[in-house]
Amino acid sequence: AVKEVEEIGMLLPMVEECVTKIAKFTSMVSLAAFFPFKSAQGALENINAISEGVVHADLRLFLETNMPESKKKAMLGVSDSKIGAALQEELSFSIQTGGAVVEILRGVRLHFHSLVKGLTAQAASKAQLGLGHSYSRSKVKFNVNRADNMIIQSIALLDQLDKDINTFSMRVREWYGYHFPELIKIVADNSTYCRLTQLIGNRKELSEESLESLEEVVMDSAKAQAILDASRSSMGMDISPIDLINIERFSNRVVSLADYRRGLQEYLRSRMSQVAPNLAALIGEVVGARLISHAGSLTNLAKYPASTVQILGAEKALFRALKTRGNTPKYGLIFHSTFIGRAAAKNKGRISRYLANKCTIASRIDCFSEVPTSVFGDKLRNQVEERLSFYETGDLPRKNVDVMKEAMKEAGDVTTEIKRKLEKKEKKRKKRESKLHEEVNGGANGTAEIKVMTSALLCFVLACLIWDLAIHLVLSQYTACHIKMTPNHWLVPSSGPNH
Repeated sequence: AVKEVEEIGMLLPMVEECVTKIAKFTSMVSLAAFFPFKSAQGALENINAISEGVVHADLRLFLETNMPESKKKAMLGVSDSKIGAALQEELSFSIQTGGAVVEILRGVRLHFHSLVKGLTAQAASKAQLGLGHSYSRSKVKFNVNRADNMIIQSIALLDQLDKDINTFSMRVREWYGYHFPELIKIVADNSTYCRLTQLIGNRKELSEESLESLEEVVMDSAKAQAILDASRSSMGMDISPIDLINIERFSNRVVSLADYRRGLQEYLRSRMSQVAPNLAALIGEVVGARLISHAGSLTNLAKYPASTVQILGAEKALFRALKTRGNTPKYGLIFHSTFIGRAAAKNKGRISRYLANKCTIASRIDCFSEVPTSVFGDKLRNQVEERLSFYETGDLPRKNVDVMKEAMKEAGDVTTEIKRKLEKKEKKRKKRESKLHEEVNGGANGTAEIKVMTSALLCFVLACLIWDLAIHLVLSQYTACHIKMTPNHWLVPSSGPNH
């Protein structure tokens, strides 16, 4: 409640000065009512409604309860003009958004923990921070399953592993080549060479019994026999056991890196199928991941025009051509796709321009679609195949309108099926949680019953002990009295009729 609204509005500079001082501010503003949110979810719903200019039910109830009955005389100060217009339309309040209202609300935010009793500045800051995070998360609508930064890191690591594995394999070839130089010419694959290095060890120990193991590694009986024959007539030098141990250890590390690289490529394929399935279906997982990594994110790639996507990755050649007034490059990262490699030399520029156009469409569909599917990517890939065939044979491709209509129909069916499966999965999850909750409650009830029964049993045992003790005390007193009455103290009292 603000005192002397008109005077405060006329003396705005004084209001700005009084806002920073709690004593002067409380002389102008007093707390009339306070309505705390019952939960964090309720606070999030209210702030989302305010951001959209909608009057929430909690806000309506608060204002109707605490505003004076004479609405014409009262004035409601609101910081946001959008929600102010909604309040004026629905509740017929007199709204003011400018002037001293901004400064007064600034003072309320500054001294809020002092105006509300029992609220500390630390608690208010913690609540504001939690609500701010929830609000930002709801606006961004972040989905962990469609995080493209994992793709960026994976493709960077994959490229680095390719360089490291190649360098280490060359080192193993040079190192082990002193002992068995003929093996380099027989086996060309680096990973297979390192596995053979581990298997063979000292070439002089190879025998006919090792032939089966060699075939399992090289997957070729002729190569395995050639390795065995070469080991018998090799020109390599002898090697000491300690050198052989170090070579085998290093080969083991290279083989482990190669295995990890294969697993990482499978991981990249699965992430691309979730984040950008259409781009992966069109141009491949690796090239699509490189495009996303070079652009910075899938959203940035979707914003690029086709001309930028076409030369993405060839910036140095582009600026050099612009500087020397030469021919600009025709392709960048998309050169590694199979389409450009299959095209004739005269058609490489044309197919790269067409492929960049389709990549732009695929990235935009992946970025802004709610349910990711690869239907459009498959159709776009077929279009590129038809265009490539048109350049070679002259067969006219299908019209883009017809292809997109067919793709939209199939995508609708696939999306419906995916949503149905997700709903079914969600129902199963809720059913499983409710069953677990019932079991927990049943276990708690059973535990309570056991506790009650145990308590009753303890009470019964305690009562029996007390009763036994009482009987024992009575009998002991009776015996003592009877002994005193007997002339002979050594006689035990009998149970005769005189007693």
